[in-house]
Amino acid sequence: MRRSFVFAILLAAPLAGCAVKTPPTLPDAPQWDPFLDSLQIRTLQYFLQTADTLTGLSPDRWPSPSPSSMAAVGFELTATPIAVERGLIPRADAAQRVRKTLRFLWNLPQSDRPGGSSGYRGFFYHFVDMQSGLRAWNCELSTIDTGLLIAGALFCQSYFDSDTPVEGDIRAFADSLYRRVDWTWAMDGSPGIRLGWYPEKGFIEDTWTGYDESMILYVLALGSPTFAAPEQGWEHYTSTYVWAEYQGLEFVSFGPLFGHQYSHCWLDFRGIRDSYMSTRGIDYFENSRRATMSQRSYAEANPGGFAGYSDSTWGLTACDGPRDTVFRVGDRVRRFQSYAARGASVDWVNDDGTVAPTAAGGSVAFAPGICIPALKAMRSRHGDRLYREFGFADAYNETFVTPSTPEGWFDQDHIGIDQGPIALMIENLRNGFVWETMKKNPYVVRGLRRAGFTGGWLSQ
Repeated sequence: MRRSFVFAILLAAPLAGCAVKTPPTLPDAPQWDPFLDSLQIRTLQYFLQTADTLTGLSPDRWPSPSPSSMAAVGFELTATPIAVERGLIPRADAAQRVRKTLRFLWNLPQSDRPGGSSGYRGFFYHFVDMQSGLRAWNCELSTIDTGLLIAGALFCQSYFDSDTPVEGDIRAFADSLYRRVDWTWAMDGSPGIRLGWYPEKGFIEDTWTGYDESMILYVLALGSPTFAAPEQGWEHYTSTYVWAEYQGLEFVSFGPLFGHQYSHCWLDFRGIRDSYMSTRGIDYFENSRRATMSQRSYAEANPGGFAGYSDSTWGLTACDGPRDTVFRVGDRVRRFQSYAARGASVDWVNDDGTVAPTAAGGSVAFAPGICIPALKAMRSRHGDRLYREFGFADAYNETFVTPSTPEGWFDQDHIGIDQGPIALMIENLRNGFVWETMKKNPYVVRGLRRAGFTGGWLSQ
């Protein structure tokens, strides 16, 4: 099934003159729970066990046959050192795995021809074949997937810092992959970075504008030592923010939670602010915390009357769904979707009753007091229909009741880009490991500073 990170959202100019309200206090809960150890280990095993043994590429999904997604590989590259820290794999073995993956990516052919390549100008196609690494499904050259891949590569560059031939190769391959990406080409004369490019028809017209998952894309583009984007790119990104009150909280709006999570998997936004957030009196970490809390409140109110929603079972993001269909459930005609961006915000709602565990799992570092109980409630409520060898299946829908699904629909697949945030953000909650490692990377630091971030750890 074809997927894309490109989702239509409603955009409006930031609301001026909004006073920042004091957010409600989170419910009491422990900052750690042993269940997170079990969940993280199972989720890490997805990347350790499903990656191709020859290419090192991680599948887009499993167990359904699929190509690799470059974003999933970015999460895989980051998950591998976490597996070292958790004692699942020796450092030397992890280094061999990472070097194999980066070397394979570096040696793949790049050209502007429709076939026979993995990408162009340093960017990679959204999906590539697991064995050959070549373009799959006639998909787009994806700027955001490349950005998430590079984030994983630079994380490994900073983590594997020993003076050994293998770890030296990792640092060199990561550096070469990053330096090859031509961010200025991807701007195509616009003030921002285009969403993607097709060899058959050229650039996608739209550029990445906020608020969404592409913060890290601009940070990497601004930090580039070879093809750096101009500082005005960040102004372009923030120019379309929607600041508004939703579920009793004020924050920059984006409906699906993945947009509040992906960049934060690698970047520690606690205590640092750009010029926009300086005027609002919060940082992006607090923004994501409020967005997470608003989703819990939305599920508790449950305006759509979906089965299973409560203050302990909630979470809307991009995920699998039952299928694209319409039928009557009880006294309502329901519209269901397959893979889609689901979310709830002041300016955009798409909800068909499908809950994705990664919505709570990827936000666990922001709001453990509500995310840990939600994850445990989903496991307790649904058992091995949902919680399996590699952790949570991608999604479920208790409203989708048919003769063949009398207890609702439960996904058969795990999806790499939804597994990744769970594994990474559990580790960030535990000890800030991914954040602290990325703070050592000079490219990332330069990108944040050129975007106008100041304060906190950036001032140290």
